[in-house]
Amino acid sequence: MKLSIPRICLITLTCCLVSTPMSAEEKPELAGVPELLAMPEPPADARFPYGDDPLQFADLRLPEGEGPFPVAVLVHGGCWLAEYDIKHLGAMADDLTRHGIATWTLEFRRIGNEGGGWPGTFLDVANGADRLRDIAEDYPLDLDRVVIAGHSAGGHLALWLAARHKLPPDSPLYLPDPLQARGVIGLAPAADLELTHRNQTCSGAAERLVGGTPEEYPLRYQHGSASELLPLGLEQLIINGAHDEGWLIVSRAYQEKARAAGEEVPIIVPPDAGHFELVMPTSTTFPVVREAIVKMAQ
Repeated sequence: MKLSIPRICLITLTCCLVSTPMSAEEKPELAGVPELLAMPEPPADARFPYGDDPLQFADLRLPEGEGPFPVAVLVHGGCWLAEYDIKHLGAMADDLTRHGIATWTLEFRRIGNEGGGWPGTFLDVANGADRLRDIAEDYPLDLDRVVIAGHSAGGHLALWLAARHKLPPDSPLYLPDPLQARGVIGLAPAADLELTHRNQTCSGAAERLVGGTPEEYPLRYQHGSASELLPLGLEQLIINGAHDEGWLIVSRAYQEKARAAGEEVPIIVPPDAGHFELVMPTSTTFPVVREAIVKMAQ
């Protein structure tokens, strides 16, 4: 196994890119779900449980060298559904590791898994992130340089992980002394659960995640969405493809809520990207994502 040193990263950036609209003839060929799921999954250095369920685990990958290394906590997307798992983030984690970032990729129970949804999905990623403290006792990880990054529904969970220190102690999602991150990066994130529900993004999966509508469970939407816990008090960045218009609406809405709460959340809009290019190292867009994570972790 490769040696590494402690440093955990959350993703943020401080600049925005403005994209120029393309004509129909110029629109790039965009990746879809089949291309994403066909990405290779290089093996992790080690897999650690954080609970008793087979889905409660995280994969650790370490850069070459002695460290200590910054760490990116990665959360996969897939509309919070059981059908989509950790495997499609393996290539991204491997790429970051080869650029000096240790990665801690979370698996968790999802909609359709026993115990997934409310509150299990949230508590799983929280416990999985906090498990990193134990791992850092035996591996060269720098917990002062933690960056959290997540894609799509995983972007919602990444932002929420960065926000959960704002939860009241009586919340069913509250855990004491949450792992602190330097920053967080949402990659086309479901940054606002209520808006994601209203827009029926992910075909209504937000309602299934929470267990009902905002009218039925207003506190669940408040406690389960970073957009309702602003300001977060740490670096935040969103990267959203120019050809991923539905998610860009959600990203812009989060940016406006953050601004109203006194925080600026930059949005980078890569002009050649749709939804999936952001987590595919073979895409021309991925270097933007990698650079953002590396910079935030410095």
